[in-house]
Amino acid sequence: MYRKDYKMLYEITDQFLNDMLPDDEGPNISLYQPTHRRFPENRQDLIEFKNLLREIVNLLKQKNEQCIVDTIMEPFYELEKDRDFWNNTLDGIAVLANKNRCIVYKLHSPVKGYVTVRSSFHIKPLIQAFQSVESYQLLELSSNNFSLYQGNRYGLSKIEIDPDVPRTLEAVLGNQKTEPSLTQGSFGGTGRTAVYHGRGDKKDEDEKDTEKYFRYVDRYVYDNYSKVSKLPLILVSLKEYHTQFKNLSSNPYMIEESIDCSYDSVEAEQLQNRFIEVIASLDLKKTDMIIEAYKKAEAESMGSSDLMQVARAAYESRIETILIEENRIVYGTIDSVNGKIKYGNADDPDSGDILDSLTESVLKKKGSVVIVPKDKIPGSTGVAAIYRYN
Repeated sequence: MYRKDYKMLYEITDQFLNDMLPDDEGPNISLYQPTHRRFPENRQDLIEFKNLLREIVNLLKQKNEQCIVDTIMEPFYELEKDRDFWNNTLDGIAVLANKNRCIVYKLHSPVKGYVTVRSSFHIKPLIQAFQSVESYQLLELSSNNFSLYQGNRYGLSKIEIDPDVPRTLEAVLGNQKTEPSLTQGSFGGTGRTAVYHGRGDKKDEDEKDTEKYFRYVDRYVYDNYSKVSKLPLILVSLKEYHTQFKNLSSNPYMIEESIDCSYDSVEAEQLQNRFIEVIASLDLKKTDMIIEAYKKAEAESMGSSDLMQVARAAYESRIETILIEENRIVYGTIDSVNGKIKYGNADDPDSGDILDSLTESVLKKKGSVVIVPKDKIPGSTGVAAIYRYN
């Protein structure tokens, strides 16, 4: 979703917009606030928003920005009046604004109420909110039917398949179902009536039909969905079908992780919960892989957690991926001319967050930023960078 309101004073989105990062010196306002989806809990949201606005005005005055208070705050005051917005919030909002632009992010996860007015935006919580919202498709499969879903950790939607598309085993195979094999024998000598005996095993016949059906499902899903969306595909079926289906699948988007449950008995909420568990496991594996890549890069002098070195590398556009510790603030600034760090403190209104500045710098230069928990970050500085190969 993306829309502009109130004579273009602010934009509302639920996607991370990299182009918001400014090249000027600010002031740049960052506002974070938890919100509520339903009445009566959401009645308090507007009150908290007004309190945060007063904090922003006070910070602007402390920075001697009185002359632009009215102009830079106008989008916030218009947002305050937007009843439709406040009646349809999710679990949190983030607002990034400067004198040129104001963007309102609707978040699916709660955030701590917080405002800053600095030369750089406070974007680490925003990146963390959006870094784990990858979409997936789910193939729910039995030996006689299949369904498709698409979604992320915040919700699943069933994909409507054309009702004319064959979906059951009977509809797919029709007269191609495996017939029992018969052999002829006779008893009592010449001229006796022949007797036919079934030699085909019913289980073998069913397995052959299941394999034919699975091959059809695999090809149909790839041709009509995976090849188009290019999204990772998660199999949802009884465990006995996991190996069988994956061994015959030629879909390159099918991933190793699966969900073990019955096609006929799984409820929507249960499926969503199992899906979230799989996503959490995948996210953890991705983070661990990046950390291992950092350790390898550091051993080859292609990575560092030294803050001075990382700041210099960011200034020189040499960072491929940077890991930032969540909730960590290192007060100070980075000189945009030479990339040198000047440390500051929380009481200095002109002191920014070095980690935010690094985050912005890396994103502007097409690098990747990953926010990780304190117990996962390599080193003790709150930052670890993997350099680009020249």
